[in-house]
Formats: sequence, C-alpha cells, structure tokens
Amino acid sequence: MDAEIIAVGSELLTPLYLDTNSLFLTERLNSLGIEVRFKTVVGDRADDLATVLKQALSRSALIILTGGLGPTEDDLTRQVVAEILGRGLREVPEIRRKIEERLARFGRPMALNNLRQAMVPEGAAWLENKNGTAPGIWIEQGRNLIVLLPGPPGELEAMFDAACMPRLAQAAHGQRIRTRVFKLVGLPESEVDKRAAAVYKAYENPTTTILAKPGAIEIHLRARAPSDHEADALLAELGDKIELVLEDYIFSTKGETLEEVVGMYLVMRQKTLAVAESCTGGLLAERLTAFPGSSNFFLGGAVCYSNGLKSKLAGVPAALIEEHGAVSQPVAQAMAEGVRARTGASIGVGITGIAGPTGGSPEKPVGLVFIALADERGTQVREFRFPGNRERVRLWSTQMALEMIRRRIRD
Repeated sequence: MDAEIIAVGSELLTPLYLDTNSLFLTERLNSLGIEVRFKTVVGDRADDLATVLKQALSRSALIILTGGLGPTEDDLTRQVVAEILGRGLREVPEIRRKIEERLARFGRPMALNNLRQAMVPEGAAWLENKNGTAPGIWIEQGRNLIVLLPGPPGELEAMFDAACMPRLAQAAHGQRIRTRVFKLVGLPESEVDKRAAAVYKAYENPTTTILAKPGAIEIHLRARAPSDHEADALLAELGDKIELVLEDYIFSTKGETLEEVVGMYLVMRQKTLAVAESCTGGLLAERLTAFPGSSNFFLGGAVCYSNGLKSKLAGVPAALIEEHGAVSQPVAQAMAEGVRARTGASIGVGITGIAGPTGGSPEKPVGLVFIALADERGTQVREFRFPGNRERVRLWSTQMALEMIRRRIRD
C-alpha cells in the first residue's frame, strides 16, 4: 500500500507555518511498511483541493488529508471530499452531542457553525477526537482509502495513533520498511555518488538516496520486504558493498554524530583532548560537550579570539603572530601545542581562520582556515578554504577538526 498526504491550509503556503503533521504521519506509516509517495500542500480553495484530490485518487491507495475540518467558512475539506466521491453529507447526532458536551465544559455555547463538524459523508465512519471538536473521517471507496484528520498536531497525533494505526496495520498486509544511514565526511557529494553508484544502481530494492547535509554527506538505504529480517538482509547485502567502496570516509552507520564518534574513540584509547579556538569561537568545545560523558575525555579549551589571548592562554609567541599573521600555519601549530602543554591533554587542537564576511584579503581570503592537531607523535597542520557564509565556514572548521581527531586516533 502506497500513501499520499495532502495538507490543507492557506497558512501552510506562507513563510510563517510548517507542515509538521506530514513528518509525523510519514514516520508512523513507514513503521507499518507503508511508503509515502507524494506530499502536497494546498490552500483553502475548493477548486484547488478538488484538483489535488482527483489526482491523488488516481495514483494512491491511501490518501490522508490533514486540516480543513474546523467550523469556519474556509474549512472545506469534508465538503470537497464528499462532492468528489459523490456522497452527501449527513449529521451524526453522537458527534453533535460530544461537541455540545465539550463546549459546555468550557462554558461556551454551541454556535451554528460548529454543526459543520458533525457532518460526515454518507457511508463513512467517524473517528473520535478526544482533544478537540473536529472528528476524523474514514472512507473506503473502491481501491482507495481516504482518511480526514484535524490539523492541530495535538489532535491529529492522538487520533492517528488510537484510531488509525490499528486499522492500517491490518490493511498493510505485513509489509515492512527498514532503513540504514551511512554518514561520511571528507568527500564531496559528487565523488560519493561516483563511488557508490556502481554498486547501488544494480538494486531496485533497497532504494538509495544521497543527501548533502551540513558538514557531511549521507547515504540513505530503504528496503521493503514481508518481514524485518528479510528487509535487514537486503540492507546488509547492499550496505556491505557500499562500505567497501567508501572505506574509512564513513564515520557512522548507526546515526551517531561525528562528535559522538570522536568521543567514543577518545574514551576507547584513553585519550584526553583540549582545544584552542579562534574563528570558531568555542563551537568545537560546544559540540564536544553536547552529550553526556564528555567529561571523560574533554579537559576544556580556550577561545583565543584576540592576538593577546592567543599568547596569554595558548602560549603563542607574539613574535610568531607578528611574523606570520594570526591566520597562518605556524600560529595554528603553536595554538595546538600550547593548549596541549598547558592542560596536559593527550591531544591539543588549534583553529585559526577568517570566517567572514569581512577581514579577507587576496593573500588570505574569507574561508581560509588552518587546523592543527598535536599529540605525542608530533603536530599535523592542514589548510582549508571553505566556501559559503560565516556560519558555514565555522561549522565546516569544527567538522574537519573532528575528522582530523577521528583519523588520528583510529590510525
């Protein structure tokens, strides 16, 4: 069974509101083995909704409409659905009674427009709304199953879990969907696809999607099978081949962040870490301390933004800054070695660069970053030129610093 979600509401076509309901519904449907093939957002116009619904009926077995079930004039979902399906609307006395009782509890009279919510297409079942006045509607017509749900997430989620999930579990006929995600750093998206395509193009199931995320590339595999065991076997077959072609660029296969992986390696190797940051302004330290247990490996760090504090906190000689400039390989090296020596950490990291949007020059443009890593084996310094705005340069600086730590400890 493939599904389609139609989110109804003109507010969802503005920059002020997001359709979060479809994310919740997709997660729930996937857990039942139901694939969501299409998602549409449509405003509160009867003609537009009718057009979208007709198209959905022609291509999707399960259609879920969210929103447009309220008491106001622009709440048109039930009317449009009834018209397209050729069904009249009837008032359900029990729904009316429940609406009256709910409003009475809040000391509100029953307005005439609330009666809209007691109207249900003929032959349809209605779904109780324990958190609001708009009931859901369940319609079976030929090969199509149409479900109407209220828009407020607090009402939709409770109703879907209680009334829809058990019914859909029977209709899904035991299909299962399982996923696996590889996270990579150090290769551009095009190179990842070039290496992986030779493998995944031979498979229709699992399907493969490659996504560029902030600071990383992700490969998403999705397998459909009659059981979790069979789906997992499909994922393992393709996943093992992808791991072979992408090798050590993969840092996570179970959803971990790069900082979590680095923390795990540091604990396993019984290493400690300290950082001296300039252009990243403490972002690397923030990422390393964002999860429990980081005190087992992270000693601390210094935000050495000014040249004076590079000397005072990280021990960088003022003459070195004067000779090479604050953004330079020698200064990054001195920052890493200095913070390591002053804290007694196993590993010291230094980051200095130009995050922009100002401060660059032809010789040292915006995006130029030097990252140094010092340990008992010596000091490694890498030069990077990151494109993008200030936020992107800072994020990528910390990402590559973490990747340098990961590779250093692993090797």
